[in-house]
Amino acid sequence: MPEKELDYITSREAADGSSTEKNGGVYIDAFDKADNAPKLTGWAKFKDGFKRADTTALGIDPNLSDAEKIAIMTANSPLSRSLKNRHLQMIAIGGSIGTGLFVGSGTVLRTGGPAGLLIGYLLIGSMIYCTVQSLGELAVTFPVSGAFVTYNSRFIDPSWGFSMAWNYAMQWLVVLPLELVAAAITIKFWDNHTNSAAFVIIFYVLIVAINFFGVRGYGEAEFVFSLVKVIAVLGFIILGIVLVCGGGPKGGYLGGLYWHKPGAFAHGFKGVCSVFVSAAFAFAGTELVGLAAAETQNPRKSLPKATKQVFWRITLFYVISLTLVGLLVPYTDTRLISASSVDASASPFVLAIKNGGISGLPSVMNVVIMIAVLSVGNSSVFGSSRTLAALAASGQAPQILGYIDRQGRPLVGIIVQCVFGLLCFITASNKSGDVFSWLLALSGLSSIFTWMSINLCLIRFRRALYAQGRNTDELTFTSQVGVYGAIYGAGLNILVLIAQFWIAVWPLGGKPTAENFFMNYLGAPVVLVFYLFHKIWKGKWNMLFIRAKDIDIDTGRRELDLDLVKQEIAEEKAYIASLPFYKRAWHFWC
Repeated sequence: MPEKELDYITSREAADGSSTEKNGGVYIDAFDKADNAPKLTGWAKFKDGFKRADTTALGIDPNLSDAEKIAIMTANSPLSRSLKNRHLQMIAIGGSIGTGLFVGSGTVLRTGGPAGLLIGYLLIGSMIYCTVQSLGELAVTFPVSGAFVTYNSRFIDPSWGFSMAWNYAMQWLVVLPLELVAAAITIKFWDNHTNSAAFVIIFYVLIVAINFFGVRGYGEAEFVFSLVKVIAVLGFIILGIVLVCGGGPKGGYLGGLYWHKPGAFAHGFKGVCSVFVSAAFAFAGTELVGLAAAETQNPRKSLPKATKQVFWRITLFYVISLTLVGLLVPYTDTRLISASSVDASASPFVLAIKNGGISGLPSVMNVVIMIAVLSVGNSSVFGSSRTLAALAASGQAPQILGYIDRQGRPLVGIIVQCVFGLLCFITASNKSGDVFSWLLALSGLSSIFTWMSINLCLIRFRRALYAQGRNTDELTFTSQVGVYGAIYGAGLNILVLIAQFWIAVWPLGGKPTAENFFMNYLGAPVVLVFYLFHKIWKGKWNMLFIRAKDIDIDTGRRELDLDLVKQEIAEEKAYIASLPFYKRAWHFWC
């Protein structure tokens, strides 16, 4: 691919003093038109906000290829860039903390034992850290609409990108009704008489209202939700240390008692493998911080910080809290077995508190679980609507799904998700459990495939840099674990898929059945069907992947004056090197 210099202006201030043509690049004048347009107020402003954003004035050269036009459209998407640094930091720290940690860890403890629980979460946590580092490098360099959803088509293969994007969108489409029903179930902790559908309506209206406030509404809601979850986990860690040391009402030093009686492992190696799969699902949603890059005011500044915060979330909120859970609750505790995934009484966090002789806190933990469920439901609207908009922009979905209004909201995508969310009302049916189980099975492996693809994208991007005679000196942020971390992350995801296949064919403590296999592994055939459909549709059987020398590593960047970028990076490194050791350490980890 011939070299080119594209300098896309993304703000009115950055365009000041520039001519229509700048260094052979394209001047985006849509911001001028927005600034010079008459200001509306009141009802007129509200009504105007729902009109489609003007994307015809992007000044795109008609001679560019379709792939380059798509990259420019996603890079200069009319999505609102109003997420602030504090929003992104809190989404990174507490965004994916949900029932997978608070309740699902109980099943994991029962099947894997305290040592199996710790090993599984440590390995999956290390994989997630490498994955988020890979995503951070790509998202800072290419802060485009859809982020990793579009990277697959750009760095690997359009058919693989099509399959991954639709599978990811399906995952979030199914999650909303599931989480709405789960939130209603948590209310039964206090009120066992009122029909769950009544509470489903309340939660449905709440989440819809939040998301019609745009990305700012999502950001503020997630900031509050995540803050509550973070405080709850920190409080549990402090309390757990006190209880392990014998400082609770019951007294008595526990230490590592439950690691000896009943033991460290529940079902040996197979039990540990089952932990891998459950732990991976507990981390689902971690990648949303990358999806938010296109709607962040300054991704170059805030995204690296958010990426580094993931290390602390894995260490503090997963590893330390679950270590304490393993010390406070024996895996043989019969209360760990529960029919409901949101039953607070089956939460090992609640059981640890009860075992310590403390009353009153189960209700508090149930509130935290309800907030965690609503947080995931809120994220599902954000994730699916942005993915659908990116699919439409890249020509892989009906164009109407790419409708983004003048307030920067992917309006049709949000409406589609809200309509799909109405499935929550089948909770009144006695077959609702079966329906949701099969819906979830369709995209049950979506997160595993997504994380694997993110790492593969970084490997391909680095390969493209090398093949085109360039290097990482032009990148404002690079993964702390580099390409070897990406290889480790992709490899571990493949091992998780193999472990899941083993558990699906030969379930723990059960006999092989076709129903159990498809319930646990249907996501893989679905990915394959999407991939083959796109290959048949486009007829590109001769291309399994894009050659490194043909990968476009320029279009869609916010900063393309490479000499200036290299100078800024060198100055920043020199400044950091001049700082005291403790400040350099802080910068590296935070």
